[in-house]
Amino acid sequence: MKLKLCFSTCPNDTFMFDALVNGRIDTKGLSFDVHLADIDELNKLAFDGFADITKISFFAFTKVFESYQLLNAGSALGRGVGPLVISKRKIYPDEIKDVRIAVPGLETTANMLFSIAYPGAANKKVYLFSDIEEAILSNEVDAGVIIHENRFTYERKGLIKISDLGEFWESQTKLPIPLGGIVIKRAIPDKIKIQVDELLKQSVEYAFAHPKDSYPYVKQYAQAMDEDVMYKHIQLYVNNFSISLGNDGRNAIIELFNRTNKLGLTPSFSNEIFVNT
Repeated sequence: MKLKLCFSTCPNDTFMFDALVNGRIDTKGLSFDVHLADIDELNKLAFDGFADITKISFFAFTKVFESYQLLNAGSALGRGVGPLVISKRKIYPDEIKDVRIAVPGLETTANMLFSIAYPGAANKKVYLFSDIEEAILSNEVDAGVIIHENRFTYERKGLIKISDLGEFWESQTKLPIPLGGIVIKRAIPDKIKIQVDELLKQSVEYAFAHPKDSYPYVKQYAQAMDEDVMYKHIQLYVNNFSISLGNDGRNAIIELFNRTNKLGLTPSFSNEIFVNT
């Protein structure tokens, strides 16, 4: 059986999926048609039902939960890994609602966390995540929400941290920060869903056990990235939650949805959102 699989070009995803898509583990008769893209594009493709299995922002998942379920393996959660709000100048919390904010997509989890922390901020402009620093430097916006490897580069460019959305989330909930998950179509037979979940778990475990094997594949899609930043990116976003969500991971995702639902940002769920393994 061939399944259409989509994930991002970011080092954490290519690191986790390398063994699955490059023949390092036995896929038990499954094969994958692979498509890589930026997370904002992946969210939009999920809205169109393009992929059987895809990386997705948790905010975007709330719009497709009737068609997709979350796998237990492959997610990006953690502590101390949340998006940052940055600027060229000091901006006080009560000013945020009045400034122009760059976000890496309206359906991203970064925007979800920003909306929880600053519910009054509405003047948002969407940029590719890697362009946000330059948008601030060129005065197109006053501040921006950064994700991925930009948390390692913004200070070099003379930008400063206004707030850490991950710290805000953890102080409020005592739970890990949910950033992105892997979903599979509900229409796929349960037996195949469970098989895919197990294969992805094995792929992440293989990556941890043989990290050097994945680096050519990771580097292929991170050509412009400093190698040290690439390694830090993987270390920051790939962890035990990537092997299995566990109770803490599931509770963090449910809490995220509950909070945004209370703000009127996301719907309530009528169906089971996790694949039962």
